[in-house]
Amino acid sequence: MENKEQPILIAGGGIGGFAAALALAKLGFSVQVFEQAPEIGEIGAGIQLGPNAFHAFDALGIGEIARAKAVYTDFMVMHDAIDEYQVGKIATDEKFRTRFANPYAVIHRADIHSSLVEGAKQYGNLEIFTNCLIKKVEQDETSVCITDQHGKQYYGQALIGADGVKSIVRETFVGDPALVTGHVVYRAVVPENEFPEDLKWNAASIWVGPNCHLVHYPLRGGKEYNVVVTFHSREQEEWGVKDGCKEEVLSYFQGICPKARQLLELPKSWRRWATADREPIDTWTYGRITLLGDAAHPTTQYMAQGACMAMEDAVTLAEALRVTQHDILKAFDMYQKARVARTARIVLSSREMGKIYHAKGVQRLVRNDLWRGRSTERFYDAMEWLYGWNVNNCLDAVKNYQENIA
Repeated sequence: MENKEQPILIAGGGIGGFAAALALAKLGFSVQVFEQAPEIGEIGAGIQLGPNAFHAFDALGIGEIARAKAVYTDFMVMHDAIDEYQVGKIATDEKFRTRFANPYAVIHRADIHSSLVEGAKQYGNLEIFTNCLIKKVEQDETSVCITDQHGKQYYGQALIGADGVKSIVRETFVGDPALVTGHVVYRAVVPENEFPEDLKWNAASIWVGPNCHLVHYPLRGGKEYNVVVTFHSREQEEWGVKDGCKEEVLSYFQGICPKARQLLELPKSWRRWATADREPIDTWTYGRITLLGDAAHPTTQYMAQGACMAMEDAVTLAEALRVTQHDILKAFDMYQKARVARTARIVLSSREMGKIYHAKGVQRLVRNDLWRGRSTERFYDAMEWLYGWNVNNCLDAVKNYQENIA
């Protein structure tokens, strides 16, 4: 088989994997997606979408589908969970949409995932393999080979490792440890009729407290509400997901105000995430193999950008392939150079934002004074680097680098 007739292999069937599958299928590549779970799906609850996410949706050709499933917020707001002090409020109205050419919204993870899967399937050059755990990764000058848990081998012209924080592909080439944060996240979805009336804000809302915070926002047209609580665990944590326990949650939120505390009593069941990230790396492309999403730059949730960055990765990778006329080696190198600094900034900024959210003592007072009197325009200026990304400027970091060394 001629090399260019072989498929591109994608390890991981999550948001990043199927964003890549869709982007590559649009370019005419045959794509094979390998997912270790027994079926394709997405766990989790709601996620937040900045304008950059909608720019990615548009580039992937599913902008209208995603817009139809999203809930558009009126503002983002942060309150102190102890005394209800409003730390900051940012309008996400028409002025915001005009500035960034797209809205701010919230959506269920499953709605994004299903939109990407259906979008990729419509091109007819996609194969999906479930119950497939990749155990070995190899390559030569013209192709790659992956071996699953049963010893079966699959060949392609390239491999994209989109297999998450515990990436086998990353382990093969980098071998660095996941950094368990000790921060535990509980997530749940609550029906509208069970959600408190005094918290039914059309907003991405966060209550920040000592070593903890709570988040809530509407989903699916306001018929459901996403509830997320985070705390610093007393236990030695290992990265992973399991069912949660209300008693554990309640034990970590002493001293917060009644208005925020009522969120803890709402869910009938919780899912519990012990979180981790990794140190940013400057190399994640190795010949015909590259990383994408959490496999490349796993981050904590404090910037609300994990899924957004994975979709940006997919769009940027496709754009690099387009401008290099499908030259895998050149495109993968260009993609990496375009993404390393931006995604590292997200990882590092997320760590710092976690410290701001969970401040206590005098640091809490500094946090509460941080944005006092700041105008809407100054908030927007501070967000420009993040929300101003789109397909037309996604390779600018490479272009600027080339110009500076010329």
